[in-house]
Amino acid sequence: MPNNQWIDSILFVKILDRLLIPRHSSENRKYIPMGFFNKNYIVADSCLAIPNATLYHFGVLMSNMQISWLITTCGRIKSDYRYSNEIVYNNYPFPENPTEKQVKAIETAAQKVLDVREEFSNSSLADLYNPLAMPPELTKAHNELDKAVDLAYRPQLFTSEANRMEFLFGLYEKYTTDLFTEVKSKKTKKQKYE
Repeated sequence: MPNNQWIDSILFVKILDRLLIPRHSSENRKYIPMGFFNKNYIVADSCLAIPNATLYHFGVLMSNMQISWLITTCGRIKSDYRYSNEIVYNNYPFPENPTEKQVKAIETAAQKVLDVREEFSNSSLADLYNPLAMPPELTKAHNELDKAVDLAYRPQLFTSEANRMEFLFGLYEKYTTDLFTEVKSKKTKKQKYE
């Protein structure tokens, strides 16, 4: 994960220490239903877990930016999304250098999503993220989160998915440009031994 300098700054992590991401999710969902779980839960092979995840990570991963990346890069089971740590997560270009204010805005909006979910505690995540029955309050909280994440990438909101993907692939290219270039070593003079 790029630039994790803020990981230890959130008390929330001490209580809920893993972010779970389902490996498979319906193509009809606008968001993948991710959630925090503590160490008392065992992660099955049907999920991926991000240890020590923060509200910032949750917010970015629950955003339209990351979902757009997922839709473009993920594998499929039938037509449903298959979330992969190797292809989707490890290659996802997180915001380059978010300011403290931008990180806080994402954390606040992410907490709002969790708070709204709690208002519907009798519903499962599958129910809450059913595209035909998603509560309006949750949709509004996600819209606010999407805006906060967009603004961590650039000062203006994205106007289309094509615009969003063009930006993300440009950032990905920037992050990976020097990964496979050969490091030129300085030639050393051979010493003569007498």
